Amino acid sequence: MAIILDGKKASKDLKEEVRLSLDQYYKKGAPKCNLAIIMVGDNPASEIYVRNKAKACEAIGIGGQLIKLSEKITQEELEKYIIAVSKDPKVHGVMVQLPLPPHLDADRATELVPPEKDVDGFTTANLGKLIIGNQGFLSCTPGGIIYLLKNHKIVLAGKNVVIVGRSKIVGKPLALALLNENCTVTVCHSKTKNLASITSKADILIVAVGKPNFITSDMVKYCAVVVDVGINRTPEGIVGDVDFANVERQASFITPVPGGVGPMTVAYLMKNTLHAYEISLKGKYN
Repeated sequence: MAIILDGKKASKDLKEEVRLSLDQYYKKGAPKCNLAIIMVGDNPASEIYVRNKAKACEAIGIGGQLIKLSEKITQEELEKYIIAVSKDPKVHGVMVQLPLPPHLDADRATELVPPEKDVDGFTTANLGKLIIGNQGFLSCTPGGIIYLLKNHKIVLAGKNVVIVGRSKIVGKPLALALLNENCTVTVCHSKTKNLASITSKADILIVAVGKPNFITSDMVKYCAVVVDVGINRTPEGIVGDVDFANVERQASFITPVPGGVGPMTVAYLMKNTLHAYEISLKGKYN
């Protein structure tokens, strides 16, 4: 049976690291670290995510500012809000909660966040830094996954990693980040042929496709590390993209859903917010 990759425990470890760092700055008289979250409309899932982020901020000493806008807002109005919030020197991290309503352009909106405050890691500037291996802001889910693996002492260098899913939020930045960790990375997607023949060779298999129980035990190498990013609501409850009950018998490590990657995404947002805060201080309190 696989060892559970406990995202709840690892996220607590990461948030505690951030809290201790912030405490050191505050003891030296540094101003409070602040994160602004811009949310449009009343998406129930987004409401839950924003609540979790607000709780995490409060617990570790980050000021959380929620700017909730009408679902009927225009693109121009939304962009004005993003620009205004981003110019506030007291706000160190800015994020636009996704998804946005269909009539709004999410790429245009997120691109307006200054790279040094882009705690989601979605701007082309930060994605570009990732390509050349520079230290920008890594997207929160990829960053959380890497932290989770390292937290469980899983060696990354030299491993054959297969990622199923190529989204801008998870698959693509995660592939680049793992290349920077000296992994050999294969990215699969909806057009990939003979998917099982590829996934079954992975030392580390990461799945983010949004299809319940999509990965079955015959698609997984014996003793592979399996990371399930999927969160799918079904009549039986919340399940991941991996058939957990059967793959658990095949893998060496596996993430549960819920309680695996989800908590890590929120924790890594705290880490990125600390990074943005440190950029704004520019060594004044070191």
